[in-house]
Amino acid sequence: MASAEPPQSFTSTAPLSHDGGDVGVLLCHGFTGSPISLRPWAQNLIDAGYTVRLPLLPGHGTSWQDANLTTFDDWFAAVQVQLAELLGHCRSVVVAGLSMGGTLTLRLAQTHPEAIAGIVLVNPAVLTLRRAAGLLPVLKYLVPGLKGIAEDIKKPGVRELGYPKTPLKAFDSLRRAWVIVRRDLPKVTMPVLLLHSVVDHVVEPINSDVIRAGISSKDVTEVALENSFHVATLDYDAELIFAQARTFIQRVTGGLS
Repeated sequence: MASAEPPQSFTSTAPLSHDGGDVGVLLCHGFTGSPISLRPWAQNLIDAGYTVRLPLLPGHGTSWQDANLTTFDDWFAAVQVQLAELLGHCRSVVVAGLSMGGTLTLRLAQTHPEAIAGIVLVNPAVLTLRRAAGLLPVLKYLVPGLKGIAEDIKKPGVRELGYPKTPLKAFDSLRRAWVIVRRDLPKVTMPVLLLHSVVDHVVEPINSDVIRAGISSKDVTEVALENSFHVATLDYDAELIFAQARTFIQRVTGGLS
């Protein structure tokens, strides 16, 4: 008898697509990252029986220069395609995202409020306090990239393998999208699971405060991640995130049929 095919490596930047039960979960990775940061979470959901989509966003998983050729509209279009696919196959869908993936998740919630049963946000981003961000409209034409934001993980020996530089044209596109997402936060009405690291060197804690204060959702569960940095899905609190997400998804969708 042939042995079962081994699971795909957690170091692969390739997108992941799995058809399971009648509840779907769309996972959105972060800026300059790739599916690597969410692959263990995706596998956890697959093992629980869910249908899962984890796309590779345009301009990601290759080189930081490629990211500068893409915009937030490109990334959002990619996750919209995946959402539509899940809605065509599943009775109920939850969307989840890490960092900029949280930005994309919020935008999907704002534009498809009736289609999404709930959202899960892990260290979501809707703004930055970095002074350089205000200079991006000019700086992006002078300098293509600055120091990278990847690899903010507390757990030794774990790598996100994100870009070594931050592509400034792409970052400015994200900055401009944040303005729209913050403006439309009241349009988020579905149940929300908000998980945020106590110490995060990439996304300032004020982001979760702004989101919590701005959304209209009455059903909000907030969880502080005490032992992880920004890429918490690969850090010490990963299993906590996975467990909280499974409980949340079960509750807001009614579970797998």
